[in-house]
Amino acid sequence: MSQSNFRIITNGILADNPTFVQCIGLCPTLAVTTSVANGLGMGIAATFVLIASNIVISLLRKMVPDEVRIPIFIVVIAGFVTVIEFLMKGFAPELNKSLGIFIPLIVVNCIILARAEAFASKNGVFASALDGIGMGLGFTIALMFLGSIREIIGGGTWFGNPVVSFEPALLIVLAPGGFIVLGCCMGAFRALQARAARMRGLGATPAEARPMGCGSCIMAKFCNKTEADETCEVK
Repeated sequence: MSQSNFRIITNGILADNPTFVQCIGLCPTLAVTTSVANGLGMGIAATFVLIASNIVISLLRKMVPDEVRIPIFIVVIAGFVTVIEFLMKGFAPELNKSLGIFIPLIVVNCIILARAEAFASKNGVFASALDGIGMGLGFTIALMFLGSIREIIGGGTWFGNPVVSFEPALLIVLAPGGFIVLGCCMGAFRALQARAARMRGLGATPAEARPMGCGSCIMAKFCNKTEADETCEVK
């Protein structure tokens, strides 16, 4: 695998992690991470849809008129969500019941549509598949990490098995606890990124020195936007 292809995968896990860096897809993230098993199940489902929809959208990118591309992307994504929902109902009914409405809602998950628009519609099939793998892995790892913290501290278990002897903190598995854990993990992740950048001699750009508009957008690299601009030209 070439260095550029490897970078596409690692970007989804580290530099452009959808949960800890891009801060998208947070609704299912907060809802399903009450346990690590739920996080793993949602991550696998989203990864399947990401890879499959990226491949199909990349294949169709030159045949789809700009005016109807978003509805077509949603139809493609919805088709693969239906497939994964049927598979989960057949082979993992308990997990499907636990995740509930959040499996069908993958159709409108910001991560899926964002990658279709920002990457798959502008790149080849192989690169789009790698992007789906990278983003899916990044999303899955984030869900499992959050789910592990919340399940261990809030329930005293991991994958349903008792692992601690202290009194669990029920707050952590409730909605407020989800926000607290997510915020702490985001802060720690960005601090580690800044530390790694300093160790490489790149330095960290102060927030007040960053340009506004497209130039500061994390998706700018896919739009060929390098300068600050008040108008986004993504169509």
